[in-house]
Amino acid sequence: MARPQKATDEQIFSAAYRVMQRVAPPDFTLGAIAEEAGVTAGLLVQRFGSKRGLLVRLAELSAGASAGFIEGLRGRYDSPLAVLRAYVDCMADLAASPEAFARNLAYLVDDLRDPDLRHHLETRARRTRSAITKRRAEAVARGELAKRANPKRLARTVETIIGGSMLTWATYREGTAVRWMRQDLELVLAPFLKRKA
Repeated sequence: MARPQKATDEQIFSAAYRVMQRVAPPDFTLGAIAEEAGVTAGLLVQRFGSKRGLLVRLAELSAGASAGFIEGLRGRYDSPLAVLRAYVDCMADLAASPEAFARNLAYLVDDLRDPDLRHHLETRARRTRSAITKRRAEAVARGELAKRANPKRLARTVETIIGGSMLTWATYREGTAVRWMRQDLELVLAPFLKRKA
């Protein structure tokens, strides 16, 4: 039975993300994405040119949506610090298991090697840091954090803690990544907390 030749870019990108969650970069092929999306690999070549072309488009979309993701969390929580904690929990999902973390780390290595992918990675990181900085400034304004908590410096520290904490959890594998990363986050926030938030 022939595969349909119609699928929206959104359907293809969703299929690609699902495949990424299951396989390491060597097995992330146009064939695997096409099978997941229910189309032919030829359609993907026509639309994106190559696997790299698809990856660059995915990275561009991810960079564009990064700040919006944190804004989406903001809509679910009243406390700016609750937004930050929820964001850390979401990032911990990248390390749902040691195998998942290793797979995600392999994709990161590919992003760092390719100039176009790295550009979108940096854009995403800068937008995320900016969104975190805004939440920290809100936390200071609302009295959750002391005024001495410089939002820009604290955002950079939180960003560093997220990556470093994930890596150390993958090394020690004690408890869950969420619990490990939350403990590290709370250690960073503790000196600046004005009240329980």
